[in-house]
Amino acid sequence: MAAATHIASPAPYASSDDFGRIFSEEMDDLYQLSLLLTGDHEKAEQCFVSGLEDSVNGNRVFKEWARSWARRAVIQCAVRVVNPRPMEDGDPLTSNGGRDRWANEREETAAILGLRPFERFVFVMTVLERYSDQDCSVLLGCSKRDVVTARIRAYQQLETRSTVTLSGR
Repeated sequence: MAAATHIASPAPYASSDDFGRIFSEEMDDLYQLSLLLTGDHEKAEQCFVSGLEDSVNGNRVFKEWARSWARRAVIQCAVRVVNPRPMEDGDPLTSNGGRDRWANEREETAAILGLRPFERFVFVMTVLERYSDQDCSVLLGCSKRDVVTARIRAYQQLETRSTVTLSGR
């Protein structure tokens, strides 16, 4: 009878090295995600670093889920830092949505950064990151109705801004 040879299979869980590699390889994308959520370069850096730390020190996840887990860690950190809340009836819109503040950003990025924090989070999470309304509402601690309403407002504001930009006003 031949001796059984034990071949070690790769570890099913992501290691700290795996997360380090992901954050290194996807640094620009993860930082961009963090910036779009926080609307602030300093806070974006903070969320990027905290997202890495949370990924390394957090719950064990399967290797196949490590990339999406890293993105989720950045989102969760941004939620903690900004604490975006649904708009109350009667909250005024800012005249330019903070657009002047983002003059050096690409046009698309500047338009998203000009949204109010809650609308920005909902837009980034549900449209760009493709989170379900349910997942978004859980992460933001609000109702699905708040998510849907905020996404509609974000689309309306982005459409208005693109119309103004295209018409030269």
